[in-house]
Amino acid sequence: MSIQELSPEELARVFFHYHEVLGLEFGDASHAPHLWDEVSRTEQARMIAAARLALLEIGSAEHKTAEDRTRYFAQPGAAEWGC
Repeated sequence: MSIQELSPEELARVFFHYHEVLGLEFGDASHAPHLWDEVSRTEQARMIAAARLALLEIGSAEHKTAEDRTRYFAQPGAAEWGC
């Protein structure tokens, strides 16, 4: 699966899962892991919106990087040589 095929909902759900599981490993023993379905709809919507913005930023960064690579170079056969 590529980043373009990943939905914001799936990213939020997977991120939430690992965030909850790793909380125990990183010293948050007082916090029992919750399931995605136990989280309020409002909190789910917030996490999905954050995932959507993250995917947009990643996608635009990939596009910008590709654009930057070609900005200063002429297409093959289109260079003007004048001295």
